[in-house]
Amino acid sequence: MQSAFHRRRLFSPLVAALLAAVGTLAPAPPAAAASGHDPVPELRDKAHSLRSTAPSGDLGDLRPLGRVVGDAAVVGLGEATHGAHEFFTMKHRVFRYLVEKKGFTTFSLEAGWSAGLRLNDYVLQGKGDPKAIMKEEFGKLDMWTVQEYLGLIGWMRSYNTHHTKKVQFMGNDANYPAVGGQLVKIITGYVRRYQPALLPKIDARYRNLSTVRDADAFLSLPLTERKALVSQAAQALDLLRRHPGPDRDKHGWAVQNARSILQSATALSFDTTDPEQVSKALRYRDKIMADNVVWWHEHTGAKILLSAHNAHVAYVPYDTELYPKVQGAFLRDHLGARYVTVGLAFGQGSFRAQDTNGRWRTVTVGPPAKGGNNQILSQVSPSDYFLDMRTMSAPTRTWLDRPRRTRDAGRLWPEPERMVSLGKSYDALIYLHETTAARTLS
Repeated sequence: MQSAFHRRRLFSPLVAALLAAVGTLAPAPPAAAASGHDPVPELRDKAHSLRSTAPSGDLGDLRPLGRVVGDAAVVGLGEATHGAHEFFTMKHRVFRYLVEKKGFTTFSLEAGWSAGLRLNDYVLQGKGDPKAIMKEEFGKLDMWTVQEYLGLIGWMRSYNTHHTKKVQFMGNDANYPAVGGQLVKIITGYVRRYQPALLPKIDARYRNLSTVRDADAFLSLPLTERKALVSQAAQALDLLRRHPGPDRDKHGWAVQNARSILQSATALSFDTTDPEQVSKALRYRDKIMADNVVWWHEHTGAKILLSAHNAHVAYVPYDTELYPKVQGAFLRDHLGARYVTVGLAFGQGSFRAQDTNGRWRTVTVGPPAKGGNNQILSQVSPSDYFLDMRTMSAPTRTWLDRPRRTRDAGRLWPEPERMVSLGKSYDALIYLHETTAARTLS
């Protein structure tokens, strides 16, 4: 039987765990042969220097990013690791700019839907202690339990106390460590108040799921039992859909919460001993993350900054056989040109990461290897910079479209470099020369 840590790797982030479960992570192949074109002069000419990665202060240097955003409804902003201080503060800074200059009102994190609801209650109403909520909701993963996100959430709360138009926080992922938990209580509370005749049927569908302590306990069940729980969650969702209540908005939220329970149970019910199922699981997770973002946008009307790993916000995956379609591609299907994506890369420095034994530690890496994307990008400007890759000439665009070795680690280390096509993956890029490790809440 797998340890609790290895079961956690199977789910969140699901991509790292599923890859590890079947042992498919392999070193990146050699970089593609040089094209003969040197892209650095044009990249240097079109790069826009960034004043700072800190959230405070003047935001005027982000105007070029604002031009790329245009009238987009959702902006995906990636990150090459889940543990760098400057990545997180840069996202805070970009969100501030988008709120103040582009009318954005929602920050969406690659985190559980139910965790997002709890933090949003604090952001909107001051309900609860955000530090305690973060520890309870993110503690088993630990990558989001950092001072940088506490600072962002604190800024959002402060903003809401001084503005009529409110900002909101959402989690767009399946739930972890909870599967049903809080969401079952929210749904049954809604049904009890607005559709009491439906309550016995809803209770019956969620009864077995409510006895499962958390995702680790769910994963320890035989696959047939997990599938049965998925079926019951689907029945509960169908009941809610077919019986709209008197309040259309509240009914919409109840249905979405039931959908999140079904998503979470389904994500935990793929057979990770089967490589084909692993690929389907990876695709499924990215699809539901995109579905949740689109639902939020359509239901609330909000413009959204989506924060996730580079691989999730991209248009194309780095491994199409294993990872057939990613969140960014699903969002482009839904939103067309109203989805814009920005990669976030770095040269060297430190970041927090989880080793193969589940321990979090600070990792330090030196200058990138010659010939990869990071090494070429490091030559463009002595300062950190922003780059609109859509404006490049045909030769440079061809160079950007070719896959090359790229540092893109997520939350685990050591990790192999990925073969990433910058031009095909993102509309624009933020490059930081050096990072430091994120600061833990403890």
